[in-house]
Amino acid sequence: MRGEVTVLLMPTWTVIDKRFWKAQVPYLARHHRVVVYDGPGNGRSDRPQDPAAYAQDAQVAYALKVLDATGTARAVPVALSMAANWALGLAAEHPDRVHGTVLIGPTVPIATPDSARSAFNRVDGPAPVLAPSQVPGLGSDPPEHWLKYNREYWREDFDDFLWFFMGQCFSEPHSTKQIEDAVGWGRQTTPEVLVAKSHAPWPDNRTLTAWCARITSPVLLIHGDDDRISSIHRSRVLAELTGGDLVTLEGAGHIPLARDPVKVNLLLHEFAQRFRTPASQRRTWSRFGHRRKRVLYLCSPIGLGHARRDVAIAAELRQRHPEVQIDWLAQHPVTTVLAQAGERLHPASRWLANESAHIEAEAGEHDLHCFEALRRMDEVLLANFMVFHDVVRETDYDLVVGDEAWDVDHFLHENPELKRFAYAWFTDFVGFLPMPDAGPREALVTADYNAEMIEHIARYPRIRDRAIFVGNPDDVVDERFGPDLPMIREWTREHYDFAGYVTGFDPATVADRQALRAELGYRPDERVCVVTVGGSGVGRHLLRRVVDSYREAARLVPGLRMLVVTGPRIDPASVDSRPGLDVRAFVPDLHRHLAASDLAVVQGGLTTCMELTAVGRPFIYIPLRHHFEQNFHVAHRLERYGAGRRLDYEELTPEVLAKAIAAEIGRDVAYRPVERDGAARAAHLLAELL
Repeated sequence: MRGEVTVLLMPTWTVIDKRFWKAQVPYLARHHRVVVYDGPGNGRSDRPQDPAAYAQDAQVAYALKVLDATGTARAVPVALSMAANWALGLAAEHPDRVHGTVLIGPTVPIATPDSARSAFNRVDGPAPVLAPSQVPGLGSDPPEHWLKYNREYWREDFDDFLWFFMGQCFSEPHSTKQIEDAVGWGRQTTPEVLVAKSHAPWPDNRTLTAWCARITSPVLLIHGDDDRISSIHRSRVLAELTGGDLVTLEGAGHIPLARDPVKVNLLLHEFAQRFRTPASQRRTWSRFGHRRKRVLYLCSPIGLGHARRDVAIAAELRQRHPEVQIDWLAQHPVTTVLAQAGERLHPASRWLANESAHIEAEAGEHDLHCFEALRRMDEVLLANFMVFHDVVRETDYDLVVGDEAWDVDHFLHENPELKRFAYAWFTDFVGFLPMPDAGPREALVTADYNAEMIEHIARYPRIRDRAIFVGNPDDVVDERFGPDLPMIREWTREHYDFAGYVTGFDPATVADRQALRAELGYRPDERVCVVTVGGSGVGRHLLRRVVDSYREAARLVPGLRMLVVTGPRIDPASVDSRPGLDVRAFVPDLHRHLAASDLAVVQGGLTTCMELTAVGRPFIYIPLRHHFEQNFHVAHRLERYGAGRRLDYEELTPEVLAKAIAAEIGRDVAYRPVERDGAARAAHLLAELL
């Protein structure tokens, strides 16, 4: 609720609710005051059956009541599709309440040259009473194409209509998530609501023209030239009638605010800024010789492994460029590691949406459908990209480093004109893979996501100045991205540099185990088992399973001492403590305890498993169910190193785990060696960009 200007995000057709603005609200709300509401028929509003509830006058009255209820004297109405009529009526009939108006893909009573393509392109509005003969070129097959846009078919097969209609709304390739979202919103209403709305009076062209003649405030029109719902011809006519500006989005469909949210957000912000009272500004510009080298480092908060390796890489980068200033755009729990290392956190980090909280909300009992969780994190990632955009717009950075910064990588490829810096991308896995029990839908969607990424790289290879794989070529799985797509390992070899694994510490510093144990307070007669589940809160169920096994394990292993590390996002009080169990929330130098241990029990994240491999300690790992990275990518790498013993959570009774602990603790291992110079090699690749 900041800023002098209020942006009124209006509802549209009852087939979706106000969540269709989810990509706009976080960004706009940081710069302006934002009001959004559900109209009748969907979301948190009621579902009236009276057509009058959906009529033009009623819709304008709802907008005015919302403005009054929120204490808004004037606003910038933003309207999608059908709501353009209500926004235009509001601006014409109540000019004192409107600063200016934004119309996106307006569906208004203007005849279009391609009116046969869509029922929405009829001059008299979307009256869903079409018969086959009324739609030239569609023949007499009523279930096909736009013949589904009628009251009878809504009642007959509403779900099929939703899939068809939303597919038409998103004509852009790789729109599976947006289509699924919209179908989900459509399922919140009923065919009867759509029928009632279809009987509501619709303004005619004469009324529309009169509105436009009366509007004196600025108008911005945004329209995709591949809009299959409402022809761009309508926006061209409206621009002439209102004297407004038209931004044509080439290749975009009907709802660019969801499919091209960065561009739409920037257009909305720029338009709303017109109506703010200008504030005085002081700026400094430095000539090239006076500019300090600056790096913006982005580190994935999903676990702490990224943070440890990134801090090590940053330290090596400073060895090569001592004068460099490194700012971190990061969130909890990464900030815990950064604070310990004395790193500089960018103040804009406070605006970041919490990715860890989203992942935890998606998790079940030792179950995280990682790919689906990432897909459903779309609005979080977009919100965080917009924070990033503001940061790099306000400060000149020589280099941006993104360690699995999915938001930055995706949206820079979608908006390549925003790149003003060298950019390096880090990852320790490549390729989304479907889980075996997920069925054909997930196989299709993972392949679609992979295909989009491949297309991004092929079209804009200049976006990634460095793509760095944290590992070696053979650590990449020998699988295919999807049907008719390349093999992952071959493609990765062509498009990545390889740094080797980055442990985040020098294994030589923990080579003297006896001295290390004494320093950490472990007695010679103790058998130490370290239990850790990473930096997120997903591992609480596994912790309880391991703690439940302690009594039986202690019986089988005399002198057993178990160090249970809950991490910064799990309350240690939630774990039952007892003699022989040492429960801690956060251990800053956890790698030292792992090196000193006789055994570790871990969740299955790559960082902890590879740290244990590097120091040659036996460990048991239990991958999260449905976590494709842990089940495929991490498991492949550990198999290559001959490291670790895998157990499945379903079989993890106290007796099974106790026996495994007894069998593995103190066991001699012979793993493949892990390189010690990964951080230096990665820093060398980055240093070349400075």
